[in-house]
Amino acid sequence: MDNVKDYLRKDVFKLGFGLMRLPRLEDGTIDVEQTAKMADLFLEAGGTYFDTAFVYEGSEEAIRKALVERHPRESYTLATKLAAMDLSLDEAALKKEFETSLQRTGAGYFDFYLLHALQRSNYRNYEDKHLWEFVKQLKEEGKIRHYGFSFHADPELLEEILNAHPDAEFVQLQINYADWENPGVKSKTNLEICKAHGKPVIVMEPVKGGILADPIPAVKEIFDKEGTGASYSSWALRFAAGQDNVMIALSGMSSLQQMEDNLSFMKNFQPLNEHELELIKAAQEAINQDRSIPCTSCHYCTKGCPMNIPIPEIFTVENRKAGSPKFRTVREYTIVTQDKGKASDCISCGQCESVCPQQLPIISLLEKCRNLESL
Repeated sequence: MDNVKDYLRKDVFKLGFGLMRLPRLEDGTIDVEQTAKMADLFLEAGGTYFDTAFVYEGSEEAIRKALVERHPRESYTLATKLAAMDLSLDEAALKKEFETSLQRTGAGYFDFYLLHALQRSNYRNYEDKHLWEFVKQLKEEGKIRHYGFSFHADPELLEEILNAHPDAEFVQLQINYADWENPGVKSKTNLEICKAHGKPVIVMEPVKGGILADPIPAVKEIFDKEGTGASYSSWALRFAAGQDNVMIALSGMSSLQQMEDNLSFMKNFQPLNEHELELIKAAQEAINQDRSIPCTSCHYCTKGCPMNIPIPEIFTVENRKAGSPKFRTVREYTIVTQDKGKASDCISCGQCESVCPQQLPIISLLEKCRNLESL
């Protein structure tokens, strides 16, 4: 579609294939064969939108093999992102990311190109390195069709960016029912700001990095009482995709089974009705009573950690400790910290907190997680 706002039509396929968490083989490489089957199912169902990024390890190369080399270019839309989170990279190195992404994917051009993960700690870098002018130039040259940005910060900064760059065509936001009024994310407010500025929204993290696919017991009980057999993921995705001004809701699917489940309710998408929205409200109230760590496992925090601490994995063990046998918690913690840093190895340098999209107080949370070492 030539006009981004065309994606707001009711008949547009609302599910996007997020390529951050593709299936992997035992050796850690992406399972291209399974990814190809997932892409085929997605296209057959009517899906078109594929989302990757320069920093998604192996993803751009995998989608070349699974999609680009196997399907006509006009049959899908491909999005990728330019990452300037590393403040040490110079302007030339950052701009080179585009050519690298083009080479990795073999796509010829990108339908959607995003400035990646803008937040308080890095948004000035996109300004100082002239990356807004760069993406505008790429569009003028026909190398991309649309440009926008993904965002992980407060409403005040979102307003500032949209006022400074009214030419941005769309925004990618974290939208899910758990973060709808979460003061650390403010999904609802950010969505409303984009609508006020006339910017369609692409949803990321609708299942909150998998947390809402396997929610806390109190949430499961609410949905299970309906007796529909609907997956927990379906509640989360339908909530996000059904919001006004949403173009596409991305789902980072990691298996054929997840793809089949997502397509089962997104192929003929129906927004949540009033009764279902009441259940979502009940789920939100249950989550607000929970004190677990709301980490989405994006791993931005680990890339520059001088102690090589597997922060998201440690948080997962801590979150799942309640109700789990002691031996299982000890085993899980031992596995995730094997040959890596432990929570007690944190030197409080703050690198992790400066890049965390959720703005979590990681240093103090790791201090809390030291209890896992004394079980």
